[in-house]
Amino acid sequence: MNKRNTIGVALSLCLAATASLAQMPPAKYPIKAYDGDTIANFDLAPPLTARLDKLAGKVPVGNLQGDVTLFQFYDLNCPYCREAAADIDDLVRADKKLKLVFVPYAVLSIASVRGAMIEIAAARQLSPEQYLEFHRRIYANRGTIDAPKVLAAANDMGLDQQKLAAAANTEETLDILRKTATFGGEAGLAVTPAYVIDGVAIIGHPGLKPLQTVINAVRTCGKVVC
Repeated sequence: MNKRNTIGVALSLCLAATASLAQMPPAKYPIKAYDGDTIANFDLAPPLTARLDKLAGKVPVGNLQGDVTLFQFYDLNCPYCREAAADIDDLVRADKKLKLVFVPYAVLSIASVRGAMIEIAAARQLSPEQYLEFHRRIYANRGTIDAPKVLAAANDMGLDQQKLAAAANTEETLDILRKTATFGGEAGLAVTPAYVIDGVAIIGHPGLKPLQTVINAVRTCGKVVC
């Protein structure tokens, strides 16, 4: 995969994620963020929920047979995703019944696309627990997160950087990111991080305790708000 083609695809990913975004609808459910304000949320149409289950490139961690599944769409260079990373790590480690699914959603920059390509390839070689540690090491970096920084984190996990880069740098990997970006655009995931739980999209990071409240509600009464 040459550099020019990767740049072109990166730009198309950004366009795919934003071209079909409608104006954000009013909050469907009274889900509160850490500051007490209601955070944007809405129901996903059933066909979109079905497509989400079939998206390639998702990385499940935590309890793979968990009673609640939370999807996180993130971009490696989204500052809010970086801020949310510690909360997400704490969430998975504290809730032994939760299945968390990372969805690389590289829509902000070329660096994000290249880094996400490495992530997708690394996920095929790491256990869920190892991937959670890998994700933590990536976010320990300062500044722009690009392919070399993700490769360095993979090296710390014992993966061969050269072989991993070769496995990542393929049209198949780029196509995974294209389809995720298209899905995100059609689903209205206009901000990263975004979450999907029980067919409900939450736009932005509400904070650790609000996420725990939503998860407990789904666990208790089968709805995001009881």
